Amino acid sequence: MSSVSTPRPPGPALFVAPDLTYFETASPESYADDVTVCGVPHRRLDAAYYAWLRHKMDLARKAVAIRRLAAAAFEALRARFNAVHALAVERLGGRALADAVRAFDPRRYTPPRPEDDDFGGSPVRAPRPPARPPGHAFPASGAWRFTEPVTADAVAKVDAVRDAALALGWTEAGLYRNRSDLRFPYGPDHGLVCFLDGDATVGEVTRESIEIVRPRGARTRLRNPDAVRREPAAAGVA
Repeated sequence: MSSVSTPRPPGPALFVAPDLTYFETASPESYADDVTVCGVPHRRLDAAYYAWLRHKMDLARKAVAIRRLAAAAFEALRARFNAVHALAVERLGGRALADAVRAFDPRRYTPPRPEDDDFGGSPVRAPRPPARPPGHAFPASGAWRFTEPVTADAVAKVDAVRDAALALGWTEAGLYRNRSDLRFPYGPDHGLVCFLDGDATVGEVTRESIEIVRPRGARTRLRNPDAVRREPAAAGVA
């Protein structure tokens, strides 16, 4: 990674892969700057990394000129880069990006590893969402026996109701916890995120419980352990 440390902007963090697919998280403190999703490296976007991505786009443009990269493949890359560019301008500011591009020296920058994408000629992968948020582990510390895998989509569903749920008395653990000494679904510790697999969505949110809506209208409710007496129920879903 670049030896120059840059301040992190407030708000959700954007992680971008060398092939310009990306994901966002509203809990940036839970992630390292470099993470791997399904074998694909991602890096938290900062001005220096943006400059490296633009440098790779310049190489791709030259590759088209010498027929090492198909024009259609370059257009797909350009569409992805433009999406990342718009987010970078919004989060980091156009001036900071321009300064980073002017000062960029590719010889002194280490991109995220493993670097298995070569914009100068390798096949273009279609954008895909990560199978799970890299490093999602709540609580972040502690010697827990089990960590339940959760998808990025499940975390996004929880993010969407987070503020409302917290205002009603839910805790971060009740929403995001996926680590326990008991394997999911046993024990009362697992948070809402563990129950939002597949097409499950969040319904009504109250102080006492959160409704989970499944395909064909099936509905269950996850009880708030801080609002009702804990019971030794196996799944924690009423």
